[in-house]
Amino acid sequence: MEKCPRELRIDVDLVRPVLERFVRRELEKAGLKGVVLGLSGGVDSATAACLAAAALGPENVTGLWLPYHDQSDRNDAQAVVERFGIKIKDISIAPMVDAYLAQAGKMDEVRRGNVCARARMLVLMDESKVARALVMGSGNKTELLLGYFTLFGDAACSIAPLADLYKGQVYLLAEALGVPPQIIEKTPSAGLWPGQTDEGEMGISYFQVDRYLYYLVEKGESPTKLLERGFDADFQRHVVGLINRNLFKRQVPIIAHITGRTITKPLELPQVF
Repeated sequence: MEKCPRELRIDVDLVRPVLERFVRRELEKAGLKGVVLGLSGGVDSATAACLAAAALGPENVTGLWLPYHDQSDRNDAQAVVERFGIKIKDISIAPMVDAYLAQAGKMDEVRRGNVCARARMLVLMDESKVARALVMGSGNKTELLLGYFTLFGDAACSIAPLADLYKGQVYLLAEALGVPPQIIEKTPSAGLWPGQTDEGEMGISYFQVDRYLYYLVEKGESPTKLLERGFDADFQRHVVGLINRNLFKRQVPIIAHITGRTITKPLELPQVF
C-alpha cells in the first residue's frame, strides 16, 4: 500500500545528509556527543535512531525501551538495535505509573496514556543526564500540526530531526535508510492502550490528511479550492478543528511581558573575556 502522497515525495538522497548534519551541529553546539531516544518499535523512532547512528556513530546512540506492562513490540525495537548497531536499555515505567494511578482514582484511557508518555519522558531526560546526551524526539510534522502528541511527553525533546517531515515522507526516508520492513508495514500506534491505533483515534488516515495538509499548509489553498480537490466539508472541519484546538501545544509557555526584553526565544550572549 502506498504510504506517501505523490505531492509529498522527496529526494531522500538530498534530505538524509541535511538531517544528519542537523543532528551533528546541534550536538556540537551543546558540547555533547550522543543522544538518547525512546524506541517504540514504530517507524518514526526507528528512522530517528538510524539518522542518529549515521550522524554520530551507533556507539553514541542509546535507545530506551520503556514499556508499561505491554512487551508486544519489543522484538521490533530489538530489530532496530541489531540493524543499526545502537545500544538499548530496558526500563519499565509500570512501577512509577501504577504508583500514581493507585492514588489518582478512576482514569480514562487518554489520561492514562498521557501519564505513560510523560513518565517515559521523565526517564529519557534523566538517562540523558547520565549519558551526557540530548534527548532526540521522533515526532513528525503531521502529528505536530494535528496536535497528536502528549504535551511535555513525547514532544518534550531537545532535538527533533523529523519534525518538518510529514508522516508519508518519514515512510520514504525509512525505506531508504533500511528500517526493517515489518516496522514500516505495521499499523501506526502510539501504544497508549491495547488495540489503540493512531488513525482510529484521530478518525482519519495519514495518507489522506498528509495530502490535505500539503495543499492547506504548504500551498495555502482555500477551503473552496480544497473542496474541488475532493476534500469534503466535514473532513476539512475535522482536520482544521484539530489544528486550531491544539495550537497551544505548539507554543512555548506564554509569558506576561513586564520588562523590556522578555525571553520568548533562545537568548544568545557573547562570551565573557
